[in-house]
Amino acid sequence: MRSVIERYNKVKEEPHPLANPISEVKYWQSEAANLRQQLQNLQANHRHLMGEDLSGLNVKDLQNLEKQLEIGLKGVRMRKDHILIDEIQELNRQGNLIHQENLELYQKVYGRRNATREDSNSFINNRLSIREDPHEPFCLQLCQPQQENHETPPGTTIG
Repeated sequence: MRSVIERYNKVKEEPHPLANPISEVKYWQSEAANLRQQLQNLQANHRHLMGEDLSGLNVKDLQNLEKQLEIGLKGVRMRKDHILIDEIQELNRQGNLIHQENLELYQKVYGRRNATREDSNSFINNRLSIREDPHEPFCLQLCQPQQENHETPPGTTIG
């Protein structure tokens, strides 16, 4: 496409030698044929990248195609990682805000003394920590929630 634009600009700047209508028609016919060939090449390349019509390619062509795909895949993965890191940072920020709001509400209901003790206990019991550096590697583990003993002692009636 770039070469077509360059040729157009070059023809536009130079005095037009195609004053003859027959030579002008031949020029535009050759341009159209050239553009058709470029379109066919691009379509064939697209089919190859999509994994179609590979029967006519030799080993070297297939290796080059594989390298192109690996480079493209690496770019996609980098972009995906960047988006996920941004989302994790945003979720951490939202989690911090929600945590702060929760502490403030808890302090309003139960007072300061219980809020700070409950805050440290809830983080220790739930094994939850909000990290400051989102680029630091992390490990997620699933664990069973701790069950509190809600059974009533024998001889007690529930009213």
